[in-house]
Amino acid sequence: MKVEKYINRLTQEQLDHFQTEGYLIVKGLFTEEHLLEIDHTFDEMSSQFIPGYYEPELSAGTEDPLKRYPRVMHPHRFNETAKRYMLHEPVLEVLEQLYGEEALAAQSMFYYKPPGSRGQALHQDNFYLQVEPGNCIAAWTAIDPATLENGGLLIVPKTSEHEIECPELADESESFTTHFVKPPKHSSPIPAIMDRGDVLFFNGNLIHGSYRNKTKDQFRRAFICHYANASALRINEHYRPLYRADGTAVDLDINPDGGPCGVEFQPLYPH
Repeated sequence: MKVEKYINRLTQEQLDHFQTEGYLIVKGLFTEEHLLEIDHTFDEMSSQFIPGYYEPELSAGTEDPLKRYPRVMHPHRFNETAKRYMLHEPVLEVLEQLYGEEALAAQSMFYYKPPGSRGQALHQDNFYLQVEPGNCIAAWTAIDPATLENGGLLIVPKTSEHEIECPELADESESFTTHFVKPPKHSSPIPAIMDRGDVLFFNGNLIHGSYRNKTKDQFRRAFICHYANASALRINEHYRPLYRADGTAVDLDINPDGGPCGVEFQPLYPH
């Protein structure tokens, strides 16, 4: 009897969409049971101070909501629930089909993005991860519905083959990060409208970002992980070690390439 390898088998249309448009939204890869566990984990974490990973100003006012709710960097390094969902089997199944080989988990992040908070200027992920040969792929999971109003992700279609660029300075009144990559001529960002539990996949060259959360009462939480293809040899030193599906650590070589800004340039870490 033939055994189906993937529970979440992508159609040829989905594979083609990822190749031509540079991104793919897969509906419902996280069940409500999964999401409730993620809710609980990061709700508890939001009132803690974890040096080097999550450093909120717990008594901060409302002028900059991100001071009270900054993003959590690499929660998989200190929280087992975060690590387990970074290695979420349905996500790894999709990644293996997109890569055509095993995916290695390199990074996890959690964004609270409270009402009124700034967005993130357009950028390219592999500028930071520096996966070679191959590329990183992001799995961006909507923990809350992602809309244009609450600052859902913006993507610039067909830029997945766009060269990695040295970024310009972003408008810090609208972006909490300082890097900005200008879309190519005749291209413009579109919103990735998503329901809770949906996952958006895109490769490390795709230009993407987000606008401000314009709502008064909606968080736009997201669990975001980055992966590398198993045949990659090098990655930026800040993303080591990587992990296989069974949790085994893998150490790729450190990528010494300075990238499009030159050898002297050090991309701001963390991304």
